[in-house]
Amino acid sequence: MEFFHSNSFSSQVRHLMGQHHIPGLAIAIIQDDEVASAGYGYASLNPEKPCTADTLFDIASCSKSMTAASVALLVEDNERHPEVQWEVTMSSLLPEDFVMPDLEDTKRVTIDDVLSHMTGMADNETALLGNRSAHQDTPRSITRNLRNLPMAHPLRAKWEYCNIMYSAAAHLVAEKSGQTFNDFLETCIFRPLNMSSTSLQPTSAEAKGFGDRLAKGHDWKWDSEKGGYIEFPQLAETEGEGAGCVVTSANDFIKWVKAFLNREGPISEKVYRGLTRLRAVTEPAAGVKGARRFESPEMYAAGLEASWYRGYAIVGHYGNVPGFGSRFFFVPEMGFGAAFMGNGRRANRVITALSRVLINAVLDLPPVPRPVRKVGNAKRDVVVRAKNQTVGQAESASDETKEVGGEPKNEKSKDQTTARNPKAPKSKKPQQEKKPRPQTKPLGDYVGKYWHPGYHRLTVSIKDDKLFIDAMDRSYYGMTLTFDHVANHTKYTAHLNYVNETFDEEIRAEFVFGESGRAVKMGLKLEQALNHLIWFELENDT
Repeated sequence: MEFFHSNSFSSQVRHLMGQHHIPGLAIAIIQDDEVASAGYGYASLNPEKPCTADTLFDIASCSKSMTAASVALLVEDNERHPEVQWEVTMSSLLPEDFVMPDLEDTKRVTIDDVLSHMTGMADNETALLGNRSAHQDTPRSITRNLRNLPMAHPLRAKWEYCNIMYSAAAHLVAEKSGQTFNDFLETCIFRPLNMSSTSLQPTSAEAKGFGDRLAKGHDWKWDSEKGGYIEFPQLAETEGEGAGCVVTSANDFIKWVKAFLNREGPISEKVYRGLTRLRAVTEPAAGVKGARRFESPEMYAAGLEASWYRGYAIVGHYGNVPGFGSRFFFVPEMGFGAAFMGNGRRANRVITALSRVLINAVLDLPPVPRPVRKVGNAKRDVVVRAKNQTVGQAESASDETKEVGGEPKNEKSKDQTTARNPKAPKSKKPQQEKKPRPQTKPLGDYVGKYWHPGYHRLTVSIKDDKLFIDAMDRSYYGMTLTFDHVANHTKYTAHLNYVNETFDEEIRAEFVFGESGRAVKMGLKLEQALNHLIWFELENDT
């Protein structure tokens, strides 16, 4: 606690915020039931409002721990919900709604698979319809659309982070409890823990009278010589419920961390064991080369990430959406936990560094030295853990070549290489065999409405003498695609621009022509986990 209140720590916070252009940051910590918190910088810049530990942030995928806990409460309640068990199939619980693209997968996918990201389903987040759509997605509509979406891997073959499966989990909670997902969170989690400032969606926070406490999201104009911030409000995103959308403060969310440490409120011993049971290794292919100094490989439980640092379990989750970053974690053996929330695109870089500083301070360790590169091979210890061990049962790490709190890597889609990327903005260059050639075929031959049963309708038009798609109906703040011709009038580079982002992502695009000489199919590389394009067919009425 003394270090948290020190000038040394606050100066580190402010330095990192300035370095990564984070307007505001809120932190709360707990040590042996003693809580401390602080806010730094600004919740918004126009108008200027100070950021405090009571400022409300969108915590994105940190919300997954609450979704998983909601399911765990149903599992615990054998009197009212005996049919809901970890190993039970989702299709037996939601027979009309939970249908996978393959019938055999429909029969086999369990609650455990859904909450551990082992279904093999690609994230498919650009298929989600946002608040500008006439038919904004909900957990139910997302669940019912699974049958139309592509898989990235066979069931249980590989860990693949999938937000939409957490929407399916939220739908399960609503269907089995007879309440809306919002009401279930309020009655079973928020109120029992006195989390009075926590809500599902910013609109709920506003309805409670907390609108003036909502932080605004920010991105920095990295590609501009003068720099400067882009500022935007939090959005109500029903299509994100279950995967994210909890709005809370550092002071409120530390109560959730405390519940895990003390097994109190909704986090009973049985619920805790169910949530922390290890289910998957997140990056088994990384091997020794991908190892962090002093830290074990990362594993996934249910809405919780777990790794071991110098023999101590670190359990929690990262969150990242456009303009916001967050993290919470707890160290069970030390009675220590923390909650971080920031309102800038690179917030999780700052949070990762500060997490490392705080954990080292609690463990009374010196700063981690930079790794020394050696020529040749070096022997390294590898700790292997059984997937079904709980955090408390697993062996401590003996690897002294790893570093705690590396870059968050479990926030996919816009959380990794697009708008939610916690790392520096970098455009992905599509692999094209030929140099760009002039477009000679009339652009009108491409114009029309194209349809995919899972990704819905995309309309190709012409803007500034280029093919253009307005997809502002998509999740979060919407997106547009502008096409540059590459070769043969069929191969293109599409510049995918997310609103409120300062960079674009380049993806591969192709058209197929029919006998009439006009395009009849359009393929877009909208999902990075897939090796193939998403193909849309021209609708007959165009």
